[in-house]
Amino acid sequence: MLAYLVLLAAALSRLLPHALHLVSWNFTALGGGLLFFGSRLRNSGSARAAAAKLASALALLIATDYYLTVYVYQYPFHVAAYLVTWLWYAAVCLLGMGLLARPSFLRAAAATLASATSFFLLSNFAVWAGSVMYPHTVSGLTACLALGLPFYRNDLVSTALTLGVLFGLPALARKIVEALHAAQHNNLPLA
Repeated sequence: MLAYLVLLAAALSRLLPHALHLVSWNFTALGGGLLFFGSRLRNSGSARAAAAKLASALALLIATDYYLTVYVYQYPFHVAAYLVTWLWYAAVCLLGMGLLARPSFLRAAAATLASATSFFLLSNFAVWAGSVMYPHTVSGLTACLALGLPFYRNDLVSTALTLGVLFGLPALARKIVEALHAAQHNNLPLA
């Protein structure tokens, strides 16, 4: 249940900046939410249950993409334009399932870097290759990547913050409880 709430919060983090007339510059909980959701897929019981959960997560994110494209940006919606993005959603969930099954600082840092960097490279390459915004040359690709750097930075920071909260706070709470139990066991003052 918590994984779905996190994914819903991630979807809302994409929608609310537009509803509140703010520019988010890709500062969303999406990458961290997908990684966290994926880390919980391993506990689904069977492969069929995990696939069903992944499909439901993708459905929520596909609906979010549709809403943003049609109602916020007011562009026509073309499924083909989103296939790479939807495959990325699934891949990041699977990355979270593998890398964050046993979370650690190093694994979370690697997952953060892998998810943000892969999205940056895939999305910018898709924009460069599939549009006329940039010339289809090496300098056009370089320009596309350079103009995407502020979005990459914000995605990297927001993914790290999201994972830090989702994995770090429970770990910190466990450490505090352990320290309180140890202090109580040794009859030490708590303050």
